[in-house]
Amino acid sequence: MKFSLIQMDMALGAPDANFAHAKDLIREAAAEKPDAIVLPETWNVGFFPRENLASLADENGARVTEELGALAKELQVNIVAGSVANVKNGRVYNTSLTFDRQGNLVNEYDKTHLFSPMGEHEFFTPGNKVTRFKLDSYTCGVIICYDIRFPELIRTMSVQGLDFLIVVSQWPKVRVPQLGALLRARAIENQCFAMVCNSCGTFGETVYGGNSLVFDPLGVQLAEAGTGEEILFADCDPSGLRSIRESINVFRDRRPELYRL
Repeated sequence: MKFSLIQMDMALGAPDANFAHAKDLIREAAAEKPDAIVLPETWNVGFFPRENLASLADENGARVTEELGALAKELQVNIVAGSVANVKNGRVYNTSLTFDRQGNLVNEYDKTHLFSPMGEHEFFTPGNKVTRFKLDSYTCGVIICYDIRFPELIRTMSVQGLDFLIVVSQWPKVRVPQLGALLRARAIENQCFAMVCNSCGTFGETVYGGNSLVFDPLGVQLAEAGTGEEILFADCDPSGLRSIRESINVFRDRRPELYRL
């Protein structure tokens, strides 16, 4: 599968401008005929406006579904629509929505681990479920930024079967080396392709780091972006997944009866 990661620079608290910019970038990426296009975290509002977050947020993912779902169908491409600030039942969630080539919503995931050092837990409600979904017959899972620091979450996905781990993020420049180390580890230990679509730009005192990455199941780097706005492409060949998992069968050799979490 060919993935396109849109390392987007967005405007804080400006959903109309961000939707227009995201759709332009999606069209640009689609010209290279990828199988799936990925956006970063909270691209509709940035990370994150505190004073009027709820009024700026999407409502039940309606706008994302209407505009990006339609774009997926028009362009005949899978779209992992990063994540958006999203109001559901009066609460704001950090929600990822994914659309298949026919524009159907195939996955909805709410970020489960909220980044307390920046006060995310004071403004967003955490999700309470793990999700997986199919894109072109391959099993995928989306997690959001801080989630990558919790290997229990990704292992829960991978024990059930996982070919592609997709991370969407607003990861700061100062901690970019940690992001690469964490992503490579998640790829190797779960024997899956792992990629992160990060944002770039500056909001307040925080500089977001770009450096979107893709690793194969052996931890070999397939692609890396720079620090500015960029569309990164990576060809991921899943045909070798079975042989990798059979040669070092970590899932067969697990001892879950000893694990205490």
